[in-house]
Amino acid sequence: MKRFHVHVTVADLSASIGYYSALFAAEPTILKSDYAKWALEDPQVNFAISSLGAVPAKLGVDHLGIQVETDEELAEIQERLVGASLPMQEQNDTTCCYAKSDKYWSIDPQGVAWESFHTRESAPTYGQSRQATDNGAACCAPEPGSVATPPKAEKACCKPGSSCC
Repeated sequence: MKRFHVHVTVADLSASIGYYSALFAAEPTILKSDYAKWALEDPQVNFAISSLGAVPAKLGVDHLGIQVETDEELAEIQERLVGASLPMQEQNDTTCCYAKSDKYWSIDPQGVAWESFHTRESAPTYGQSRQATDNGAACCAPEPGSVATPPKAEKACCKPGSSCC
C-alpha cells in the first residue's frame, strides 16, 4: 500500500491541531510539543504539521483537498467544520477543472485553502477559474480572510490575480 504524505509548517501548532482534528474527524496519531501527525485511512494520507523548519507559507501550494464519493460524506465534512466553528464557504453546482461539483472551502490557520468536494459529472469546459459567475459561484480557492465563519456560509468570490484550481 502506498500512502500520500503532506507536511505543513505551521505558526500556531495548537490552532492547527484543532483545525485538522476537526477536518479529519480524528486526533493526531503522534503528538509532540512541536509536531503532530495523522496517519489517516480515509483518505489514505500521512499528514504532518510542525512548528519546525521553513517559515509557514503557501510557497506554490494553491490549495489542498479531500474528494468524497457521496453527498453524505460531503455533508459530514461540512458539519464538522460548522461544529468546530471553523471558517467555511459553500459552492453548489459549480463547474471547475472540467468537472461539475459541490464544494466546501475552508482556510487553515496558515492561510492554506482546503477544498472538500463531491464531483457529480465531467464538464466540457474548465469553468470559472478567476472570476465569479452570475450567481457568485467560482472555481477558486478563496483568499485568506474571505471565508465566512459559521453559521453564515457565503458563496466564493474570486479576485483577479488570485490563485485558482
